[in-house]
Amino acid sequence: MLINDFLSLNNLKIGNISKVYVNRGPGSFAGIRNSLAIVKALYLAQKIDYYCFSFQDFDRENKAKYENIPNLCDKYKIKKNLINPIYLS
Repeated sequence: MLINDFLSLNNLKIGNISKVYVNRGPGSFAGIRNSLAIVKALYLAQKIDYYCFSFQDFDRENKAKYENIPNLCDKYKIKKNLINPIYLS
C-alpha cells in the first residue's frame, strides 16, 4: 500500500520505474531485510533492476549524497543483484 501511495503521489506507474537503489545500512536488520524483500519481488514480477549500496562503497567521494547514487553506482560499477534463485524439480 505504501508503494502504491508513493507512486500515486508522484504521478508514477510501476512501469515507469527501471531501477531501484537500496541502501544496505546502517540501519536495523529487519528494516533492510524487508526493503530487500520488496525490491526482490519487484525484480521478479516487473524485471525492475536494483542496486544495493552502502556509502562506504563510495569512500573515495568526500560528500556522497543520495542524489548522486545512480551516477556513483555507474562510476564504481556497483551492482549487487542479490538474487540467484535455484529451482529444483
